[in-house]
Amino acid sequence: MMDKTLKKALEDLEFPTVLQQVSARCTTELGKERGLAIEVLIEEDAIRLLLGQTAEYLSSMISENRIPNHGFDRIDNAIKLLKIENTTLEIDSFRRIALICNTIATHKKFFKKFKDYYPLLFAASEEIELNIEIPKEIDSVIDRFGEIKDKASDTLFSIRREINRVKGKIGQSFASALNIYHGSDYLDDIRESVYENRRVLAVKAMYRRKVKGSVMGSSKTGSIVYIEPEATLKYSRELNNLEFDETEEIQRILNELTRFIRPFGPVLGSYQDFLATMDVTAAKAKYASETNSLLPEINLKKRMFLRDAYHPLLYLSNKLKEEKTYPQTIELHPENRIIVISGPNAGGKSITLKTIGLLQVMLQSGLLIPVHERS
Repeated sequence: MMDKTLKKALEDLEFPTVLQQVSARCTTELGKERGLAIEVLIEEDAIRLLLGQTAEYLSSMISENRIPNHGFDRIDNAIKLLKIENTTLEIDSFRRIALICNTIATHKKFFKKFKDYYPLLFAASEEIELNIEIPKEIDSVIDRFGEIKDKASDTLFSIRREINRVKGKIGQSFASALNIYHGSDYLDDIRESVYENRRVLAVKAMYRRKVKGSVMGSSKTGSIVYIEPEATLKYSRELNNLEFDETEEIQRILNELTRFIRPFGPVLGSYQDFLATMDVTAAKAKYASETNSLLPEINLKKRMFLRDAYHPLLYLSNKLKEEKTYPQTIELHPENRIIVISGPNAGGKSITLKTIGLLQVMLQSGLLIPVHERS
């Protein structure tokens, strides 16, 4: 839990506002959450790593070798379900999982090819293992429209072939019945309709006993009775049985696919984590680009030299209003650790204090800062 004094200091420096602006530049739901939860670090190695990754991503934005799209739909619920035995994932979850796996494969391939340009991001991508079996298995079952493929199993292929045959018989028998009653005065002007997903004859209520078949319902006014012709009834029953078999077989296929993926829950968690981190890194880079930020020289000698430093919130606000923002240059070191600032109200004392404090905590959070490169 964050120390209350630190929390108050960060609020005074408007650091949460910076995080809101970074979060707004994330493209995924999970990335936006993590953008708001960025923490100020104190370990030098961790800070250098985050800054280096952000700087690499920023360089990719003006390079021909642009980092691929990292977008994904979160799979938290699917990962939770995989931990519970005998659960079955839904089709949408499988599609999300396949997309995440393919996105990871694209990133690993890209960073391997351009590891000399992006060594830190390449190292991060190497920490996750590649699994091509998961998307391959999902692709063998589910098509790009989210439908179960006919060839997902021999049984399903056979059932669907029978369904098509029976549907053909229903069409033929219905057309035959329509022809029989066409010449008579039994049918309403619309002649036919669809009731509860079945083709039915639209029979005038007074003639309903003249038409052989099963009454399915009637119009709101009661002037039309919807009848399924006798000839199509037996085929409809057969179709119902086949559709039940189809549903059962699809469920069995999805159960089997879930069993195959279940052991890879932790791997999928690491994939989502990597892409969410990429999203936050990309957002930091976008923010850096918009605020003209860069990576200054880091030192551990209690020396700070900010040349042409801007307050990022003021800079962005003025940029929107097409107004000029004036930079500040300031230096602190062991022999000169205190500066007294005096002057009239609205003379810029607070903004100077806030600029120094905010840029420091931004840097310790892996955010590049709006200063001259010699800072």
